[in-house]
Amino acid sequence: MTDPGRIACFFSTSGHSGVDRAAKHLIPALARRGYRVDLLKVRRHGPELQEIPAGVEVIDLGSRHTYGCVPGIVGYLRRKRPQVLLSDKDRVNRTALFARFLAGVRARLVFSSGTTISIDLATRGPLERWIQRSSMGRLYPYADRVIVTSAGVADDMADYTGLARGHIRVVPSPVVPQSLFEVILPRPDHPWFGDPNVPLILSAGELCARKDFETLIRAFARVRAQRPCRLMILGRGNYRERLLSLAGELGIAEDFSLPGFLPEPYAYMAHADLFAFTSRWEGLGFVLIEALALGTPVVSTDCPSGPREILAGGRYGTLVPVGDDALLAAAISATLADPLPREELKRAALPYEIEVSTDAYLEAMGLPCRCPVG
Repeated sequence: MTDPGRIACFFSTSGHSGVDRAAKHLIPALARRGYRVDLLKVRRHGPELQEIPAGVEVIDLGSRHTYGCVPGIVGYLRRKRPQVLLSDKDRVNRTALFARFLAGVRARLVFSSGTTISIDLATRGPLERWIQRSSMGRLYPYADRVIVTSAGVADDMADYTGLARGHIRVVPSPVVPQSLFEVILPRPDHPWFGDPNVPLILSAGELCARKDFETLIRAFARVRAQRPCRLMILGRGNYRERLLSLAGELGIAEDFSLPGFLPEPYAYMAHADLFAFTSRWEGLGFVLIEALALGTPVVSTDCPSGPREILAGGRYGTLVPVGDDALLAAAISATLADPLPREELKRAALPYEIEVSTDAYLEAMGLPCRCPVG
């Protein structure tokens, strides 16, 4: 027998990934529904909850390595017997499957994956590609459900691994709280905000190749040649000096800024004139959703996967080909000249509101969608 009111969440994250952010929203939301939620932790790995809500217990599995946690998970499953074991990312998913087999319990196993796997693995070594592709194609059918962040991710997983498309469920991630749709945020204390004659273009994310901020900088240089404007990119990463150097080469350094990482960039998003999303590939695109929830106009690359679904095929923001700075510049100029109304933009983010997403998670896990408590 399993405990019908208990959910186990087994994650191993970097501490600042999209999975971290989703987990920090989902776990308290499940507890608000009256479920007992156990966060099974790989030592020194995320997610880290700032506060432990009532109904949530954090359980150290006794190892700093994912596979080393198998004995701890087996013991937990035999003691607590959760109705659902939710895990995320391939190595963690494999570990969860092996542990459930050894434990001999009937916990419903739900795997999650949040990236376009064929593109993510294209840069990996052949052995790692074979392991993950074989794992998803041959082992994931033993899970009770596989959930992903977008239809593009689902189609790619099925095509690339051979996993039956019907075994995969698209579940919108819990990205934004309801309060974000309504809050009035103060203008950041920065001289670039609030000048109607010099619009501010904002972006955010890890400064790395996947986010392709180089294309954004080149597009910005084209726009700036036609009108006054500024570009700010929030985040940190090993491409920082490379991006600063490119801005210098293009002669736009005085109107380009890299302030670093902000844990909550909402005020910056709310007061920017436009948010630009330029990834080469994604699983969804959290910052794009956050900008929309705040009513900020957006443009985005039509990368696999997520933006096309978020923006309803371009209804809520122009989609441009990956790596095309000329078309991106044209989209930025057109959007600055004629932005959509803020309330219309906010509608695009509604499926990713935390409580709406939690309902979808519970349905995918085969659990009742109880009303939030408190």
